[in-house]
Amino acid sequence: MSRSHHSSGSAPSQRMLRVGELVRHAVAQMLSRGDISDPVLEKHVVTVSRVKMSPDLKLATVYVMPLGGKDEPDVLAALDRHKKFLRGEIAHEVNLKFAPEIRFRIDDSFDTVSRIDAILNSERVKRDLEATDDDMSDND
Repeated sequence: MSRSHHSSGSAPSQRMLRVGELVRHAVAQMLSRGDISDPVLEKHVVTVSRVKMSPDLKLATVYVMPLGGKDEPDVLAALDRHKKFLRGEIAHEVNLKFAPEIRFRIDDSFDTVSRIDAILNSERVKRDLEATDDDMSDND
């Protein structure tokens, strides 16, 4: 199979998922141990929710969220300032031919989950679900 079989819309390979998880663990451990000396990061608990690797494993997009969603731009700026240090530490932790370039993004999946949860708990949806349950019990 040719190397160009990955398109931007295809699912990630097992290797991409495995390496992404290794990078996620490495970054999360560094943040939890306080390996990065930065006043902004010392004030925040940062969750590393996922890492998306490029098909060639040379770019890692790290999705983070500060606890409570506070000071997101400041946390991203602090992580970007220490990108070079993090890349070097990841190279030691994860055995890869090349240490991936790192970019940080705020994970908006938490907002999406909250929005879907609010929709599912709305009165309109509850009313529709009750009507469906009544219809099913009438058929029994």
